Amino acid sequence: MPKRGYHHGNLRQALVEAALTLIEAKGPTGFTLSEAAKQAGVTPAAVYRHFEGREDLIAEAALQGYEIFADLMKFAYDKGQPSALASFEATGRAYLAFARKYPGHYIAMFESGVSVNRTPELAAQAARAREVMERAAADLSEHIPPEKRPPASMFSAHIWAMSHGVVELFARNSPGSQSPFPPEDLLETGIGVYLRGLGLIKPDS
Repeated sequence: MPKRGYHHGNLRQALVEAALTLIEAKGPTGFTLSEAAKQAGVTPAAVYRHFEGREDLIAEAALQGYEIFADLMKFAYDKGQPSALASFEATGRAYLAFARKYPGHYIAMFESGVSVNRTPELAAQAARAREVMERAAADLSEHIPPEKRPPASMFSAHIWAMSHGVVELFARNSPGSQSPFPPEDLLETGIGVYLRGLGLIKPDS
């Protein structure tokens, strides 16, 4: 009997899973749609029933990544409640945890060159993740005198940038960027220095 894998119930998701495996192994530009089709057990023609091209497939992987990421950030934020400090620190740690657990999604989201504005759905999920960090920053900044208080969007962007830098330089085995400290420690101490500078934690904490 001829193979008819392209008729199975969730080919679209099978192709996303195949792409994630290939993205992790070869990078976002290191594989073809034919390879994704082979990985999923279907013909290359079947891919075009669901995706216009490789970038469209990677964008779907990024969308699913942002959905997971936003949920994880929200879970971290909620877990830290009612402490604004604990919630804020938890969202920073969640970034690193996500990059470790979902490397294929992470690469599709942040290293593939696919714009978050490619589709309204992708933009909405990316915004949902940012909003969690901004909410955590806004909660914490209530403890800073108004005249010294940075905008919550700036506050959260600083921590996002720090988290992203630690992931890119030290948590993804980048060549020539080894650190004598675990990425978790680098991020934790970096956030601590930042929060001390804002007067949010005591110098001896």
